[in-house]
Amino acid sequence: MATSKETTPDAYLASLPPERRTVIAAVRELILQHLPSGYVETMNWGMLAYEVPLSRYPDTYNKQPLMYLGLAAQKNNYALYLTSVTDDVALMGRLTAAYAAHGKKPDMGKGCLRFKALTGLPLDVIADMVASTTVERFVAIAEEAKRKR
Repeated sequence: MATSKETTPDAYLASLPPERRTVIAAVRELILQHLPSGYVETMNWGMLAYEVPLSRYPDTYNKQPLMYLGLAAQKNNYALYLTSVTDDVALMGRLTAAYAAHGKKPDMGKGCLRFKALTGLPLDVIADMVASTTVERFVAIAEEAKRKR
């Protein structure tokens, strides 16, 4: 996995080759347009991260902010990390159906959607996924997971 040592989102974008910057900038803009209030955009984990700030929820297992989404330009593709959204059966069904409509399956790992070009990404479904979980709900999910451990 390619990671960046940049410390700000703008520096990260500036560090990318122009063709990769175009794709990441477009997905970033989509995320920023649909991101529920309360999340902050940072550079963390070597990528653009959309997180619950520690000032809002400091009690994390690793003392890092809770990451809601991540976006990165990897060596051979782009990656959109949908950390809790993958548990939403309806949204994942829509994502799978959007790919199936084009005769494809999503290239996914656990919570990581890989794509090679912006044209291969169902932007309307991604927008809904981004908008799907408020900070309050995301914190409640984290609290429930903590109780189960």
